[in-house]
Amino acid sequence: MTGGSVDTLLVFVHVPAGAIAALAGAGAMFAPKGGPSHRWCGRAYLRSLIVVTVTGLALVATRGPHFAHLGALGFAAASLGVLGYSARRRPNSSAHIACMGASYIVMLTAFYVDNGPKLPGWRELPAISFWFLPTVVGAPFVARAIWRRIG
Repeated sequence: MTGGSVDTLLVFVHVPAGAIAALAGAGAMFAPKGGPSHRWCGRAYLRSLIVVTVTGLALVATRGPHFAHLGALGFAAASLGVLGYSARRRPNSSAHIACMGASYIVMLTAFYVDNGPKLPGWRELPAISFWFLPTVVGAPFVARAIWRRIG
């Protein structure tokens, strides 16, 4: 396999896995907590996020060190997802919500940092905004979910 075909194969797996992660993560967020759809979507999110991370790290390896920041974001998103998943059964703990929410935000940050400058409308924004907008938008939702959990 040539370098170009390896890259194409990685992208062919990476992009749909990212779409599944985005949809499944949203599904888990909006499903009744603890119910079967929440658990199913949460597992689908974590599995697809791991595929996104592995293929993303492989893409960084094939494309060079100027994409290392995306590999770091992918690793952070997957690590937070695994931590959040492992915290799911702790009673009265907001760690599950915090880690899973942060994982989703970091995953979206990686997407926007890489793709924002190519998207209609988004390309008009300053490049630095792609690093912060997912957090600015997502953090209040995570904080609200935690507040509802502990309140």
